[in-house]
Amino acid sequence: MIARLHGHVASVDAGEAVVDVGGVGFSVLCPPQTLVGVSPGDEVTWFTSLIVRADAMTLFAFATSPERMCFDIVQAASGIGPKTALAVVAVLGPSGLADAVRREDLAALTRVPGIGRKGAQKMVIELKDKVPVLLAAVGTGEAPPSASASGWRDQVVSGLQGLGWSLKDADQAADRVAPMVEEDPDVSVAVLMRSALRTLARA
Repeated sequence: MIARLHGHVASVDAGEAVVDVGGVGFSVLCPPQTLVGVSPGDEVTWFTSLIVRADAMTLFAFATSPERMCFDIVQAASGIGPKTALAVVAVLGPSGLADAVRREDLAALTRVPGIGRKGAQKMVIELKDKVPVLLAAVGTGEAPPSASASGWRDQVVSGLQGLGWSLKDADQAADRVAPMVEEDPDVSVAVLMRSALRTLARA
C-alpha cells in the first residue's frame, strides 16, 4: 500500500494533482483543502490511501493523517464509496464527522452530497464505535489551511465542481461566502466549503 508521498508537485488541476517522487509522477485525487495554496514546484508530504477496483487503481491524498483516517473510516459504512468519502472529508472533516456521528446529527451528515437520510442513519449506527479513534487522531493533526492562503476561491469552486455542482452554481456559492474571508482572513477553506454547500442546499 502507498501510505505517503513526499515530492514536488508537477501539476495541479481541479481536485487532482501529480506529485513527482524520484522521477515517478503519482496522480492523486484530493479534497479542496489539501490543494489550497499549492502550486507546481512546491514540495509536499501527503498522506495517501490507495483504492483498488477491478478496473482501476486510484490514489487519494490528504494534507493530514486524520483526514486520511476519516476517508478510510467512513467507507466502513454501507453504501459509502471513495467519491462520497472524499466529499465527507471536504464538507465535514474528521472532527465534524466524529461530532455528527456522536450526536446523531443527521442534518449535518445529509449536507454531504450523496448522503441521504437513510444513509446518514446507517453511518450513525455503523461508525459509532470508531468515533473515539477518530477524535484521538484529530488531536494530533495539523491545523486546517486558512483562506488567507492564495487561491481560496479557486479551491472552493473546484471542490464544489468535484462534488458535482456546475461551474455557475459553484461561482455563485463562492460569491456568497466571500464576505466570510473579509471578516476573518484566517477562516479555513473547510469552513468556507461547508458554508458554500449550505447556500447551495438552500437554493
